[in-house]
Amino acid sequence: MDSSVLNLGSSLPQLVVAGAGMVVMLADALWRGPRKGWLGGLALLGLVAGLASAAMAGIRPPAFDGMLAADGLSTGFAVLIAGAAMVSVLLATDYLPREGLEPGAYYALILFATAGALVMAAAADLIAIFIGLEVLSISLYVLAGYAKGEAASREAALKYLLLGAFASAFFLYGIALLYGATGSTRLAAMGQALRQGSSAPQALVWAGAALLAVGLGFKLALVPFHGWAPDVYHGAPTSVTAFMSVVSKAGAFAALVRLLLIVLPSAMPLMSTILAILAVLTMTVGNILALAQDDVKRLLAYSSIAQAGYVLVAIVAGSELGATAALFYLLGYVFTNLGAFAVVVAWQKKGATGLPSADLAGLGFRRPWVAAALGLCLLSLTGIPLTVGFIGKFYLFGAAVQAGWTWLAVVAVLNSVISAFYYLHLVVLMYMREPAAAVPDAPLGWGLRVALALCVAGVLVLGLVPGPAMAWVHRLLTATLV
Repeated sequence: MDSSVLNLGSSLPQLVVAGAGMVVMLADALWRGPRKGWLGGLALLGLVAGLASAAMAGIRPPAFDGMLAADGLSTGFAVLIAGAAMVSVLLATDYLPREGLEPGAYYALILFATAGALVMAAAADLIAIFIGLEVLSISLYVLAGYAKGEAASREAALKYLLLGAFASAFFLYGIALLYGATGSTRLAAMGQALRQGSSAPQALVWAGAALLAVGLGFKLALVPFHGWAPDVYHGAPTSVTAFMSVVSKAGAFAALVRLLLIVLPSAMPLMSTILAILAVLTMTVGNILALAQDDVKRLLAYSSIAQAGYVLVAIVAGSELGATAALFYLLGYVFTNLGAFAVVVAWQKKGATGLPSADLAGLGFRRPWVAAALGLCLLSLTGIPLTVGFIGKFYLFGAAVQAGWTWLAVVAVLNSVISAFYYLHLVVLMYMREPAAAVPDAPLGWGLRVALALCVAGVLVLGLVPGPAMAWVHRLLTATLV
């Protein structure tokens, strides 16, 4: 395959991040010194290079003989994914030494998982989506059990591996059915074949689409494919949970948007109805189960399920506005969710799997800046005005209303009200309860400080001045979808 077909420049973000993962592995193997914390800095450099290459990519010819697109959609999601991975690495620079976990393999796996998500975001072929999904998933299987001395971490890895293998099998079978129906795995060719009226039975097409939805629904933790998420999120190392809750969702949502708007645009009326039902179930089940949680990490796991439901509300619209709203909301979600997890990492006891809600009591008096950061992120997740969460939900629900899904927007607003109970309960604990004397008051390392500062700045800037970011997202998606 010659260079004109490969177009390696169009796949630079994926190649840079994957290459950085190999460099980290090599450096870990060659360095004989006892201290390897500097590998986190090396991973950060790789992600910064990946982020820069994504931001400057622009619109280019497809890479690898059309397998990977280099368009606005891939650029937007690549910036989001690389940025989220950077913040996750910052969290790990404090978490790994405290828990006594080996940094070399950890950072390499984070980089490989990020590369897999980047492939999913740019995939213009079902085979490429599957390859990206597997690279992401296999890396996360290992990361979920990275604290191999903890029974909860080993259980999380086993459960994620077994259920993830089933989801991958469903996805692969869906590819086979759609290939049989359309004669191609290229998304554009499949969409053209379906629009021109494929001779294959419609049942074959719908069965294939349903199986793909099961595979992506598992990765997004949509109800009823969410059963793995609470236990895996709770048992995995906290820095891994933070990464999983954002990066894997971003890659899967990018693939879902491409499939719906390129392959199945003619079927959007029926697909929108199915997605609307999934959105209602996901939002409602996630929020109701979160109400009963007394552990912050587990609460955030159920919260992330509900947040995926909110994003689905915009995708149901099946329009450029809906896709724009979804990407903007995910951009804000990176800052809000990772900011909340940063506080969990900072305040979690050494060797603990989770963080009991009671341990946040009096945090506003003991560590006022940390409490203020967590409070801001929780308010943003609730959708309180002047935060990016409010702006994002405004666009999400507005896209649904404009597309005629007013009842769905109303259900989403009601779910946001339900979520306020468990988010604001944590704020009450921090500022209206006596401090928990048993909780250690350890200083924050540089990684946590930088991560918290970035997340707080992102929540405030995107909430107070959303115009430039929204215009950037709109410009990227207009170049792709119009």
